[in-house]
Amino acid sequence: MANVRGAERTTVLLRRIARVWSLLPIGATLLVAGGYGWNLLVTGQADPYAVGDYAPIENLPLLFSLLSALGLAAAWRWEGWGGAIAVGFQLATLPVLLIHWPLAQHLPNYLIAPYGVWLVFTIPGLLFLASRRRSHRP
Repeated sequence: MANVRGAERTTVLLRRIARVWSLLPIGATLLVAGGYGWNLLVTGQADPYAVGDYAPIENLPLLFSLLSALGLAAAWRWEGWGGAIAVGFQLATLPVLLIHWPLAQHLPNYLIAPYGVWLVFTIPGLLFLASRRRSHRP
């Protein structure tokens, strides 16, 4: 019986860590989306300082991160679905990052952004999936 209580405590701890950690990407996404929305209302452009010609593929990581943050927010209520959405969109982001920003070029700088940001979104999704799996074990 002591093992059951220890397993339950570990599951609760995983869930709490995932929830606290998910506040960072959700909050950052709200700030970025709010900033773009405010600029769109005030100036008529979402980003008035954007360079004219850039590859449209650069929009995909931002879009997938937004959808991943929505998945993390949903994971507070539905751990399995929300964690799967977050991890799924981050796995879809990884090939885009590897193709457009290869690690071999600027390794120390790329570990902070975009790959560090990718990890900040991915890890809470994995923790939500782990807590879901642990809480529904037979």
